[in-house]
Amino acid sequence: MSIPQIGVGTFRLKEQAAIDSVRTALEVGYRAIDTGQIYDNETEVGQAIAESGIRRDQLFITTKIWIDNLAGDQLIPSLKASLKKLRTDYVDLTLIHWPSPEAAVPLNESLQALLEAREQGLTRQIGVSNFNIALLDEAVNAIGAENIATNQVEISPYLQNAKLAAFASDKGVHLTSYMTLAYGKAVQDPVLQEIAAKHGATSAQVALAWAMQEGFSVIPSSTKRANLESNLKAGDLELDEEDLGRIAGLDRGERLVDPEGLAPVWD
Repeated sequence: MSIPQIGVGTFRLKEQAAIDSVRTALEVGYRAIDTGQIYDNETEVGQAIAESGIRRDQLFITTKIWIDNLAGDQLIPSLKASLKKLRTDYVDLTLIHWPSPEAAVPLNESLQALLEAREQGLTRQIGVSNFNIALLDEAVNAIGAENIATNQVEISPYLQNAKLAAFASDKGVHLTSYMTLAYGKAVQDPVLQEIAAKHGATSAQVALAWAMQEGFSVIPSSTKRANLESNLKAGDLELDEEDLGRIAGLDRGERLVDPEGLAPVWD
């Protein structure tokens, strides 16, 4: 089971905004939806999915286990609670949202609980999020790369995460890019705008197409139908070597998501 190339994210979307965004995304053609326990919108995501009338087997739903639920005796009960909110018997992908701060819960304990959740049919695939090279290596050594569907991390034209990407590729672990549009900075970027004009595209489409051509999945979010429709078409855009070279030049290690007390030591 492969990870869809593009899905819709729901980070920071609450209540009716979350319902409307997911409902619209499904209407315009998205079939992959990304949420998480800490987003406090699983209930709304579940409502939007239920009201869409789309068959469950046509959807790819991802949720993420929050740090309070990483212990071996808490992870599965918390996932079951998420499933109830999402109105589904299973999710397609369950991730460790952030590594346990100061390794309060041993990583292997959480990974074994995820394997058990998969064995019980609560999730089809498992993976991690916000893992640096050392943590990803530890995870691979613990349960094997074949059991890690993805590592979801911040990747944008301004934070291309080359060391981690090379390591993940070497280990055979797929990466999912979040914050690909850098909180909208990419939309205003002159280089991306020039490339977009060349292709009759938008700068957002260029950023997303770049990430997908690099082999990453993307999960952009929006509350606007026009943006959701436009982002979804990014997969049709093919950038050439000149475009990719210009985008490579935008990398400046600019990280936007670095929460104190949660983030590991980045590579």
